[in-house]
Amino acid sequence: MELKRNQYMIDGISVVSIVEKYGSPLYIYDSAKMVSQYKHMENAFKTSRVKINYACKALTNLNVLKIFKGLGAGLDAVSIQEVQLGLKAGFDPQDIIYTPNCVSIEEIEAVTKFGVKINIDNISILEQFGIKYGDKIPVCIRINPHILAGANHKISTGHIDSKFGISIYQIPHVKRVVQTNNMKIEGLHMHTGSDILDIEVFLRGAEIIFNTAKEFPDLEYVDLGSGFKVAYKPDDIYTDIDLLGEHLSKRFNDFCKEYGRDLTLIFEPGKYLVSEAGFFVAKTNVIKQTISTVFAGLDTGMNHFIRPMFYDAYHEIVNISKTNGKTRIYTVVGYVCETDTFGWNRKITEISEGDYLMFKNAGAYCYAMSSNYNSRYRPAEVLIHQGKDYLIRKREDFDDITNNIVEVPVELGLGL
Repeated sequence: MELKRNQYMIDGISVVSIVEKYGSPLYIYDSAKMVSQYKHMENAFKTSRVKINYACKALTNLNVLKIFKGLGAGLDAVSIQEVQLGLKAGFDPQDIIYTPNCVSIEEIEAVTKFGVKINIDNISILEQFGIKYGDKIPVCIRINPHILAGANHKISTGHIDSKFGISIYQIPHVKRVVQTNNMKIEGLHMHTGSDILDIEVFLRGAEIIFNTAKEFPDLEYVDLGSGFKVAYKPDDIYTDIDLLGEHLSKRFNDFCKEYGRDLTLIFEPGKYLVSEAGFFVAKTNVIKQTISTVFAGLDTGMNHFIRPMFYDAYHEIVNISKTNGKTRIYTVVGYVCETDTFGWNRKITEISEGDYLMFKNAGAYCYAMSSNYNSRYRPAEVLIHQGKDYLIRKREDFDDITNNIVEVPVELGLGL
């Protein structure tokens, strides 16, 4: 993304021209940014066996999955449906690790038929799985290291009150289950959650996993998850991947010598790979001035872009119809019958009705969390790749929100 000749451009294409072509609201993704983020992370870790698994819950469009497959990535899937999407995108089953939470043993059994790696995060399921499969299907175990590495409690998953993972203090119980059922444990996993602010905390979690790994002699990999923070505003803090790579690579190489053989070091970035590659554009429907506030009301809402309401997430908002001129203070809101505020008291170049506003960092957990609330259609998605624009998901229409409705005879409603 660059500002050129008073226009925001993605790979040489004007963002305004893209939204005029495909309509508003619209999600736009820059494949070049995805590739550069992947390669940056790949180059940051100086160890012979590193595997980057894209956490596809961030953005599951098949075309995006294919980009990361082409780069050599694996896939982190958290549902049977994400596993199926990964297979449809062409991933080898053994390059997919399935890490569910609070799902039934029946779903896990169904996933085993696809031949992907299985990651188990509670003792009850571990025991049921061991009783049925024994050493026939190797598994990974997700550990809760009881550390808090992120800022927002809604996206932190490694602390003591989290529902994710098996407590590090329950390892003796885990070992009894494993030994009794003759299970093969091929990996250990942790994920502290998004927005890692302090790499020292992450390194402390890694140390916990390395120490625990010594209890399991047949490991093939250690999976440290992700949660790497990206900058959401100018001068924002972010995870220093290069510094983390420098410290962690050395420690992992030393650990492998202590363990007695080389293991694979796995990461599962989602937000880090796609957040900054995504942009969301919406048109200003109304400018509404009250006794205390000037609202810019858009042709979208929390049904399309819920992160500010759900996480109090900050997304930079710019007026791409007017890149220069005086700024005014606006509260940017949506058209949903809720208080769907995208940003309070934002300094934005003066907005007129009909202007397009662009939200940055819209690649991760944005379209993926969209809905049909208020019976609105979900927007289209466009990919900018090597200087060309491609429609990668059509805008929904009325058929899309009625196709699965089963109408009953009207007589059932009589007399109520």
